[in-house]
Amino acid sequence: MASYGKCLINPIFRSLVSEPKTEIVGGPELFIDRGSTINLTCVILFSPEPPAYVYWNHNDSIISYESPRGGVTVTTARGDTTTSVLLIRRARPSDSGQYKCNPSNAQHQTVSVLVLNGELPAAMQHGGQGRHQSSHLGALLLAALAALALLWHGHAS
Repeated sequence: MASYGKCLINPIFRSLVSEPKTEIVGGPELFIDRGSTINLTCVILFSPEPPAYVYWNHNDSIISYESPRGGVTVTTARGDTTTSVLLIRRARPSDSGQYKCNPSNAQHQTVSVLVLNGELPAAMQHGGQGRHQSSHLGALLLAALAALALLWHGHAS
């Protein structure tokens, strides 16, 4: 009986997790202090192969890493779990807006960034969901590793 259940559950589990998933760590809203570094980390999970590319957009325009603004870098590590990190140094109010992580083989994900001039946004004053940028990457990567371990265990059986 147990082996019947295992045969039935494994294909269902594989079909549930085989859909690529895109997450931006710390989203959907980030509040950044003016002059600090915006650090947006996009994680692509459950992709059968690494994406050919990961584009970043700011307010629907592709981010140019060679813009006159300077201080913009992207680092992408491809693998079973692909991670793309967008860094924007010396954040200024014009950097506020919608940022989109757009991998070639998965749905895009969007985060709203507000660069602050030392003030607290209304969402934070009234207990809203927005928060200052902090690192949730460890928890997300731990979940990804757990999912990969389950997949590996399923393939080994």
